[in-house]
Formats: sequence, C-alpha cells, structure tokens
Amino acid sequence: MTPADWGMSSTSWRPIIREAFTGAWQRNITYSTESVLSFSTVWSCINLIANDISKLPMLLVRRDANRIWSEIENPAYSPVLREPNHYQTSIQFLQYWMFSKLIHGNTYVLKNRDQRNVVDALHILDPTRVRPLVAPNGDVYYQIGSDVLSGLTENSVVLPASEIIHDRGATPFHQLIGVSPIFACGLAARQGLTIQQNSSELFTNGSQLSGVILIPGPMSDETLDKYGKQWEAKYSGPGSVGKTAILDNGATFQPMTMTATDAQLIDQLKWAAEQVPPCFGVPGYMVGMGPAPPYTDIQSIYLQYYQQALQNPIECIERLLKKGLGLALDLDVYLEIENLARMDTKTKMETQVAGVGAGIFTPNEARAEFSKMPKPGGDTPYLQQQNWPLQQLAERPTPTNPMPAPSAAAPEPDPQPKDFLDIFNKEMAA
Repeated sequence: MTPADWGMSSTSWRPIIREAFTGAWQRNITYSTESVLSFSTVWSCINLIANDISKLPMLLVRRDANRIWSEIENPAYSPVLREPNHYQTSIQFLQYWMFSKLIHGNTYVLKNRDQRNVVDALHILDPTRVRPLVAPNGDVYYQIGSDVLSGLTENSVVLPASEIIHDRGATPFHQLIGVSPIFACGLAARQGLTIQQNSSELFTNGSQLSGVILIPGPMSDETLDKYGKQWEAKYSGPGSVGKTAILDNGATFQPMTMTATDAQLIDQLKWAAEQVPPCFGVPGYMVGMGPAPPYTDIQSIYLQYYQQALQNPIECIERLLKKGLGLALDLDVYLEIENLARMDTKTKMETQVAGVGAGIFTPNEARAEFSKMPKPGGDTPYLQQQNWPLQQLAERPTPTNPMPAPSAAAPEPDPQPKDFLDIFNKEMAA
C-alpha cells in the first residue's frame, strides 16, 4: 500500500473518501472529509463526543498497598497533565485530540522533553502532515512535515515511535492507519447533502420546477440553441421568479410536475441522518434523531452513551498517556468521568446517601462531593446498631432450635432482718 492510496503526498495529504459506497472508486466518485463535516448529523456526533471527553480532568493517580487509587501531585508529570503546552488548555487539548481521531482516524502527539528527559509538553500534530513508516526490522517511525506550533520548522523530519503518541481509530486495513467513522457513514452523509443542496436550489427558484418549451414544426439546431439560451438568461436563476414570458411561433411552456416520490425529501433526509449516529456509537436522540428513551433517570441515559461512544476512546487516552509519559507501574492517568453528570444532583445525592448509610462513605466524604466543609466526627463510617453478623443471626434460637430452660437454683436467703431484736444484735456486735 502506497501513500497515494490514502491521498498522501510526500509532505501532506488531504483526507479523501474514495469508497463511499460499493463501486464508487471505479466510477471515480470521491469527496473530501471537509464536505461531509458540513452535514449536520456528522458534525453533531463529532462535536458531542469531543466536547464531552474534553470535560474530563486528567489526573495523576497512585495505587497504594491496599490497591486503592488516589490522586497525587508529582513535579515530573502533574504539570504537563494540567497544561499540555503553551497554547492549549487541557480542555482544548483533549477536544482537538478527539477531533483529529474522529475526523481523520488518527491522532499524533509529539512529546517534548526537558533536560531531565522528562516529557514537559505535548503537541497534537496536523494528521494530514504525518505519515507512519516501518523499517525492515519492524521498527516504527513517523515522517512529519513542518509544524511551527510544535517547534518543527524543517520541511520534513523523521522521528522514532518513542517520541510520538499515536491514537488510532479502527484499523481494518493496516495496523498503523486508523479509519474514521466517516468511512462508514460517508454515503449517507453525501446523500443528505445532495438532498439539502437540491432543496436549496428549488427554494431559491421560488419552489418552481423546470419545464419544457413545446414548438410546433421542425426547427434547426441553431434556432433551438438560441431559444434555450434566451430562456436561461431571462427566466432561470435567482430573481427570475414571477417574470412574464413572451413566446412566439406558437411555442408553449409546459412546467414539469413533482411526483409523490420526489416530494418525500424530508423522509429521505431523515433516513440519511439516521444512518450516521450508529457509526459513532452515539444514541440518535442525543443528536436530535427521535425521542429519548422512557428512562426515569439521567444516569441510565449517560450509561448507555458512555458504553457505546465514550468508554473506548477514554481508556485509549489513559493508556497512551501512561505509556507516553513513562509512568511507573503504580502510577496511572485517570480521566475523571464523574464530570459527565456534574449537574445530575439528584442521582449524586441518592448515591451518597446510600453509600453513607451502608458504611461505604464517611459523612465528610459525602459532604466533600458537594463542596461542604467537614464536620467533627464525620471521618468515621457509621452503621445502625441493629445490624448483626450473619453467623450470630444463624445461631439465634428458632422454633426448631428452642432455647434451653434455665436450671433450678436454690433460693437465696433474705438479706433483710426479720425483727427488731436481730437488728439490735447486729448493731451491737458491730
């Protein structure tokens, strides 16, 4: 497979969808990714995923002896996670990461190192100017065109894979070449754009269809050409609607009628739009396609969306950053997915109440989730007193295992004296 097969040149390549449908390549029907992005459903899916993942803070976490992960601060790794480079925030960084992956199928991140050989900056490269290379011994390199923001001023430079973080989408054709979801929904998007374009031209013409000029008797080609040019110049295009046509030589104009099939543009456009969200794993109702499911809580909606569209790219980013930064085994990068449901206070409150009631969270841990100050005595998990171990409950007396009757005991002597004389004798003896 050569770079030309992917629309590449030696320094740059533009993403071209060559096989939007079966036989398109043989008929030389191609179109650019940029044109497909103008289809609203494609843009909505890409923008939704990229924006949601960009909300997630990149945290450095450590696993302790109890195998519990907790956030830490490390001067070698924490700064680059908070601010990946000098021109992007962490939100913009993750957003561009996902734009590159979803639109082009590949995200290439250049690592910049300081004097300690520690990564102190991450730069997402223009994917149209990067080309993977494989050496005869199997080593992977990347040929990169100039990128001033990333500090690459040469027209072409080749770097080893150790200096590039490469996140790729589905790889059905080559392990190092990711394919965008647009590859699967390109035909539907192209059909939708064609419908919108035709509709725009129709309404620009005042919703008037074209027609046929009928002229009795034979006419030369020159005369026919003359009539056609005059009609196009005077009565076609914007601003020509409503003009009065004057015909001679017995000519008549017969407008074309719209068939019922041609009139179903809305249904055809809806069908084309419905084919796009499944290719991105996005539930259709989240981009305006159909009603939301009859769920009573937002957590179920977000869980479906997370599993289908977000979980894989999130975990890919976490593992690639861990490997790219060279973290030790007990360190990791975690994208805090709790931010996805930041405004769902009802579910958040119910979760904390259940956790505190079950002794999983302390009251102060639950208060911290709502930015409340800790209270004295709130650092200990609590359980109700009536909770008992199962073993002790199993040993309780039951109808089949009654409690044994108490054994007969001798009556205790009455400690009280029986008469006044006894009391007197005891006091005198004392």
